[in-house]
Amino acid sequence: MLLLLAATLWAQRSQVRELKMTSAILGVEKELSVYLPAGYENSTRSYPVLYLLHGASDDHRAWLQKGNVKTIADEAIAGGASLPVIIVMPDASGEGEQRTGLNMGYFNMQGWAYEDYFFRELIPFIDKTFRTLADKRHRAVAGLSMGGGGTTVYAQRHPEVFGSGCPMSALITFSDRGNSTIRRNEQFVVSVDATDPLKFVRSATPAQIESMRSVRWLIDCGDDDHLLEGNLNIFMEMRRKNIPAELRVRNGAHNWNYWQVSLSSTLQFISVGFAGE
Repeated sequence: MLLLLAATLWAQRSQVRELKMTSAILGVEKELSVYLPAGYENSTRSYPVLYLLHGASDDHRAWLQKGNVKTIADEAIAGGASLPVIIVMPDASGEGEQRTGLNMGYFNMQGWAYEDYFFRELIPFIDKTFRTLADKRHRAVAGLSMGGGGTTVYAQRHPEVFGSGCPMSALITFSDRGNSTIRRNEQFVVSVDATDPLKFVRSATPAQIESMRSVRWLIDCGDDDHLLEGNLNIFMEMRRKNIPAELRVRNGAHNWNYWQVSLSSTLQFISVGFAGE
């Protein structure tokens, strides 16, 4: 009986899988981490999905190693603050020791079509490999810093894919003060300028504005964050265009202490959307 109970409890624990997938678009093998909630292995149900994006100089393991994502998600789900959710953490790191070299970021660049990979290969791969609820309402995107910028652009440009977009301390534009090492990556800077989400809102057509209104937005940035201005600017521009968005500004800076709290709030926020409330 004790062995059976132990086996049952073990089967009900959450787990993280480290995967590799071959990308025909990028011409390389890409790594990713996937959090599966407790009970996934011994159930037949399908689950909503959160795509959780890392920042510059990190990779797909950052949210696990620095962000404490497994414990935060476990506690949020066990406490009823979050619905059980699959969390996909893709790799958008660059080359070089600090991962800030060529091919860093979430956007298409010359010779490196990452955004095409994300939507045409990664999402279909996840929906094929795991039991997902593969529709807009049950799919969310969130991320920090560079990943916050990616989150904002993805939810703007692909509103048919995501029901919620939750950027944290987002890199909105390079008019924001930022890391000088990252600024030296011309390929990355060009890709950020080309996809500037603030410009996108300002020049959006009525149809694009209406599409952005179909996304549930949560913008979160610390009051001591060097990227705060850009986050406030895009929130205010969305208000001017009557695009509903929630804003969180708490005491904190551009660091993992802040983002771990943000993740808890994000899981609660997206769960309301998953539930259709």
